[in-house]
Amino acid sequence: MIEKELVEKIKSIVKPYVQREDGLKDFSKETEFIKDLEINSANLVDVILDVEDEFDIEIDNDSMEGMKSVGDAIAIVKKK
Repeated sequence: MIEKELVEKIKSIVKPYVQREDGLKDFSKETEFIKDLEINSANLVDVILDVEDEFDIEIDNDSMEGMKSVGDAIAIVKKK
């Protein structure tokens, strides 16, 4: 799967949890879940679970803590 497809898949996963819709306009690898999209920490756990389901992977606690941006999520998916 190419990176652009990964970005779009992650965008569709996070969209229901986004509190700041403007953050979706410039959605890219640099987009931060909490800062740019205002996804709260409880919903970030839901995002992680959805990423696990979508890509059929398991994300360990260390990786979860490091998943702060779209680029981080892509790196984790590629690694798994």
